[in-house]
Amino acid sequence: MKGKDIIITGLQSWDIPIGSNAIDIAKEMSRHNRVLYVNSPLDMMTIYRNKPTPETRHRMEVLKRKKEPVRQINENLWVLDFPFFIWSVNGIPDGVMFDAVNKRNNRKIFRYISRKSTELGFSNPIHFIDNDIYRSYFAKEMLGAALTVYYRRDNLQPFPYWKKHVGRLEPKLIGKSDLVVCNSPQLASFARQFNANSFDVGQGVDLSAYDPALAFAEPEELQHIPHPRIGYIGDINSMRLDPDLIAAMAQSKPMYSFVMIGGEDAVFKSHALHQLPNVYFTGSVAKNRVPAFMAALDVCLNPQQVNEITMGNYPRKVDEYLAMGKPVVATRTGTMELFKDHVFLCNNATEYVQAIEKALAENNPSVQEERIRFARSHSWENNVQAIYNHISEKLK
Repeated sequence: MKGKDIIITGLQSWDIPIGSNAIDIAKEMSRHNRVLYVNSPLDMMTIYRNKPTPETRHRMEVLKRKKEPVRQINENLWVLDFPFFIWSVNGIPDGVMFDAVNKRNNRKIFRYISRKSTELGFSNPIHFIDNDIYRSYFAKEMLGAALTVYYRRDNLQPFPYWKKHVGRLEPKLIGKSDLVVCNSPQLASFARQFNANSFDVGQGVDLSAYDPALAFAEPEELQHIPHPRIGYIGDINSMRLDPDLIAAMAQSKPMYSFVMIGGEDAVFKSHALHQLPNVYFTGSVAKNRVPAFMAALDVCLNPQQVNEITMGNYPRKVDEYLAMGKPVVATRTGTMELFKDHVFLCNNATEYVQAIEKALAENNPSVQEERIRFARSHSWENNVQAIYNHISEKLK
């Protein structure tokens, strides 16, 4: 698909310091189309309750009229920030009052988007909504796009922040969208209950930094940790990961080092894992250092909880592990079945320990190459092409 104008609204700021599906999709789409990536406007609660962060700092500068609202990233890609704030809505009781305030926010947002996109010469745009259920809820009625595409990449309904309104709003947003694309079969299956034009398009991953042929210096934080190192890299969050499972593995294999790399939530910080002598927490590491940490591990883990959040969640980190040629041991979920020929899938601690032993024993150049080949098939080019195929069908 070429020569189209595409507007992307979503949950993640262009300036977010971690990986983002929407940003990667925007970059890929801008290779052959004009793309306006919209940073959601700040709400009053965010402005007054929180200190500036990397993902809000630029928006604050625009809000204070210190920076221009439109910045050009490349020849076909622009980022739009808002010189105004919107009302905080999540604390409003669900129903008529919420809808009224949210509609007022939407009207303010899409009037501004329409104006700025017209100034850029956008015409008859495709609107791509990245899981943005509140701020894009009335977009179909207000933006007048040629096509409204809802991208469901996460199940937000179980999260405490979203529970009050999303259960009612998301099915309606799915239903009135022209097309729904999802990054896992489970998320698509849910969407199909409300819109027959709902499809699994898989997941893309930027693996350019994950090349085992590169020479990675061993991070200083790991140099004192003995091999074999069995590790996890990412957000250490108890809503997604199972601390008791990790503890059971560590207690069963005291001669192995279990390395947890990333920031912890309160549950993990207070967990007995910190008292085990063969469990190591490094704290958060910068994104550009992640491949070096990964290269220093012998086996990579994805020890997930099995719940509403993880069942349909596509774990980008597994592709990153595999792209480095690493053996991977992970919890069996519906989405993880996509990896079953390249990853050891487990249901409990006993299976995890057995799989880790097998992963260490059977690791060889042949299986490493197969892992790398499989991971690299999940490119953003392939993923966005799958999205294009469905868009083109609808535009016909």
